[in-house]
Amino acid sequence: MGIKIGPIETRNRVFLAPMSGVTDEPFRLTAHEQGAGLVVSEMVASEELVNARPDMMRRALGAQSLSPFVIQLAGREPQWMAEGARVAQAMGAEIIDINMGCPAREVTGGLSGSALMRDPDHAEQLIAATVRASSVPVTLKMRLGWDHGSLNAPELARRAEAQGVSLVTVHGRTRCQFYGGKADWAAIARVREAVSIPLIANGDGATVADARAMLAASGADGVMIGRGAYGRPWWPAVIAEGLDPGSGRTEPGLAEESQIIVLHHERILAAHGANHGNRIARKHLGWVIGRLAERHLLQPEEAAAWRARLLQTNDNNDVRQGLSELYGRVQERAAA
Repeated sequence: MGIKIGPIETRNRVFLAPMSGVTDEPFRLTAHEQGAGLVVSEMVASEELVNARPDMMRRALGAQSLSPFVIQLAGREPQWMAEGARVAQAMGAEIIDINMGCPAREVTGGLSGSALMRDPDHAEQLIAATVRASSVPVTLKMRLGWDHGSLNAPELARRAEAQGVSLVTVHGRTRCQFYGGKADWAAIARVREAVSIPLIANGDGATVADARAMLAASGADGVMIGRGAYGRPWWPAVIAEGLDPGSGRTEPGLAEESQIIVLHHERILAAHGANHGNRIARKHLGWVIGRLAERHLLQPEEAAAWRARLLQTNDNNDVRQGLSELYGRVQERAAA
């Protein structure tokens, strides 16, 4: 049960959220292989992409390995959003996603991300410029509004649909909430009432039960999983399988999980180099250890010891050996 985005149909209705510093090409590729319905790049600054800034170019990689290939663009000037869309398409983007949801101060301080929700007229100009410059579908990700005094997501969604946007994703918080409190899935329903294009609900979905509740409360067509996928890139596909059997995958056993984690680690090193990749991998391995502890496969003191061992060494061979030993021990414990 997929979702139509223009001429493209996703394989299921559970997407991986774009997350800066997380959804780089290695993570997206791994989540895609495991069965996520759609994976979206980290936020790419449109002007910097046009000017070929190396970090933005790296964020926009994946055309050779991912399909449909989605690049998310951020910016505050219609000209740069249009030019960024053209560059993204030249790099192979099959879908362009517009970021109007990022709450980070360094983004909103530059009047990008969710700050654009404070000026719907200007936001509409950006959307229009991006759609005009794109021969591929354009989607939009936003929040409920800037704050609870300006819950204007339905208005902006209506304008986006009128300008030709093919799908809207709404995070059920305002910008001023950042990631605090609880996402308001019911508030997303007002966006459902405003548009006829597909709607994706985002925010706090971590389980199949959460996903069902999100869909019921919001009336959305699908869900987007963010922090729930930390340390487990297969998780969107597991939720998809729970919603619609046959559309995703079952949760991997520990032996397969170990293989996926090792492959992801190798991809990080290949993409970012041994030294920088080692540092990038640490947060992912920390989440892996945390997930094992959540499942009571590690005691708190054991988890702390494994973090010290795997996250404080610069020797990637030690990390590989440590991962093998870690999963060997938890498999023994699970079998006991």
